[in-house]
Amino acid sequence: MASSSLLQAAAGGHSLLLRQLFDAETGTFTYLLVDVPSAKGVLIDPVFERHDRDLALVRELGVDLVACLDTHAHADHVTGSWLMHEATGAAIGLAAAARAENVTQPLQHGDRVGFGARSLEVRATPGHTDGCVTFVLDDASAAFTGDALLIRGCGRSDFQQGNAHTLYRSITEQILSLPDQCLLYPGHDYSGRQVTSVAEERALNARLGGGADERDFVIHMESLKLPHPHRIAQALPANLRSGRPRIDGPDQPAWAPLKRSYSGLPELEPEWVADHLAELTILDVRNADEARGPDGALPGSRNIPLPELAEHLDRLDPEAATVVFCHAGSRSALATQQMVKAGFKKVANLRGGLQDWYRKGLPMPEPLSV
Repeated sequence: MASSSLLQAAAGGHSLLLRQLFDAETGTFTYLLVDVPSAKGVLIDPVFERHDRDLALVRELGVDLVACLDTHAHADHVTGSWLMHEATGAAIGLAAAARAENVTQPLQHGDRVGFGARSLEVRATPGHTDGCVTFVLDDASAAFTGDALLIRGCGRSDFQQGNAHTLYRSITEQILSLPDQCLLYPGHDYSGRQVTSVAEERALNARLGGGADERDFVIHMESLKLPHPHRIAQALPANLRSGRPRIDGPDQPAWAPLKRSYSGLPELEPEWVADHLAELTILDVRNADEARGPDGALPGSRNIPLPELAEHLDRLDPEAATVVFCHAGSRSALATQQMVKAGFKKVANLRGGLQDWYRKGLPMPEPLSV
């Protein structure tokens, strides 16, 4: 089936495709919107670990992705915008107020982001953070509220320059002022819900619906005793770089189907490594007694324990395709980082280490011969 016909079918015959994607680990929604006649689309709030899934969908449907849009600098997950920008050339859109790096399309209140014949209006909705925006579809049939307004709730306002008074005014003036039938798509949900409407939230929202005023809302928000987001130390700095990894690994090469870890390190799945062992340099960074122990070692591997690696890098060919492994993948991740920084162009960590190798039922390694 031609890609245009496939896209039309995927949209159910409608002129706009809307796909809601979900990351179960963080309860995060990602949205793909496509103007079907032009095949131009935007991706809202992509998640770093779901990049492969999102990119596959974009390519399978033949979408010309024009922008990756983040509703704010998240504290609970890392955005996939940089990865998608690298893969497709899509612009990176984020509120200018977030003051993030690598943004190619800084957004202001009142801006419009076009994709084909359709567009999204940018509405500033600070209060959860000072850089939050809501994206409103051109016909006001749908809005993507990020963490400002959730289903029967709202985002917290006790960190990242949050302010309960500001959040109340943002929600009531910029979101609940939309038509009653406007569907609201949140940035998160943790109870299996997917969508709500302006009329529902105006009547039923536990924090500001049913006639609650600003004072009621602020007292409610200030009475919440929420734990500090456990991923903020990792997520927020990464999102202020638009998801660009601290370590720029090699470009996607011909030698291997690399994936990226949170820290930006190149990784390979065990199944692919098992099929290409003869073509690779296999580096074991466990201690020598582990390499010779009952866990075994991958065929043809050479052992340089991690504490000794820095002084023995000259024993390795920086141009050779090299896969690094250990028991569970953590020590080999550190070794891969060292090698990338040292200029190795074709190096990757074995994702999950020998532990994952065994779990997936791959050929059992044999003990390393002395």
